[in-house]
Amino acid sequence: MSRFWTDKIASLDPYVPGEQPQDKKYIKLNTNESPYAPSPKALSAMAAEVSESLRLYPDPNCATLKNALAKNYSLNANQVFVGNGSDEVLALAFMGYFADGKPLAFADITYSFYKVYAGLYGIEPKLIPLNDNFDIVPADYQNLDVSGVVVTNPNAPTGKALPLTDIEYILKANPDVVVLVDEAYVDFGAQSAASLVNQYPNLLVVQTLSKSRALAGIRVGYALGNSELIEGLERLKNSFNSYPIDRIALAGATAAVEDETYLQEICEKTITTREQSIKDLEALGFHIVPSATNFIFVTHPEKDAEAIYLALKEKGILVRYFGKKPRIGNHLRITIGTDEEMAALTSVLKKL
Repeated sequence: MSRFWTDKIASLDPYVPGEQPQDKKYIKLNTNESPYAPSPKALSAMAAEVSESLRLYPDPNCATLKNALAKNYSLNANQVFVGNGSDEVLALAFMGYFADGKPLAFADITYSFYKVYAGLYGIEPKLIPLNDNFDIVPADYQNLDVSGVVVTNPNAPTGKALPLTDIEYILKANPDVVVLVDEAYVDFGAQSAASLVNQYPNLLVVQTLSKSRALAGIRVGYALGNSELIEGLERLKNSFNSYPIDRIALAGATAAVEDETYLQEICEKTITTREQSIKDLEALGFHIVPSATNFIFVTHPEKDAEAIYLALKEKGILVRYFGKKPRIGNHLRITIGTDEEMAALTSVLKKL
């Protein structure tokens, strides 16, 4: 600890991302990256941008990308916000809409970055327990005296999805605060709440290009919402970093958003592999939470999750183990890889 640290720095409990070890080549099934290459159109667009134009700043408004996203979701460009990965979008939303002194409601088992943001901005988390089946129960989100509500749909790390009727229930139960729906994994089997944006002025939908569009390496995320909510995010962004998306990322992201055919192709591949992997792991005695994502959340009634995680790592396969956390200490999160990668996983588990 440095003597120059402020109390704010000293009190932080930072987010710990999934391992990115460099000691040898691994089959990486631990950080929910796509096993497939990005859209060829996106790669071509990024290659074309590597030119003398890099001496110039990028468009601070990301107009081409906003227009492409607006077209996709039948919205106006002023209903779209773009940031440096969905994590930056979330960070700005927490700062702008939830840091008013009241608690913020979100599930007890969900994306762990929410607690980090809460700590950074001095927000008290109001944790709403999932039920015994790891479901978000919409009725638990009514009659809350909070600054806002965050719902991850599908949830992570469990992988379970809510129908839009449940999202609407939560929106109607909290009309005076922002309800943020984090849809990082929505393309793998859930319904997007983007279709509700024009009906609910308190709805903010956050998505990313890191998962289904296979572009984790360029860090682009976005929010969809009422134009006034989006304007608030723009004001925050321009008070912090006016140029969060570089020229190469902007070109690649726009091309990827426009290539719906490729998106559907790799999502269908992932879903098919996921369902086969569920069958293979169930045959080995694993219990698996129903998944609408590009990962599965598993436990074995007779085996220790940490022991499995360490044994797989020794064999060159990385999965995500969250430590001895309450309720999920004996679970592993396994990203869906290619058919070959998942077959390798099953083969090693059989031997173990």
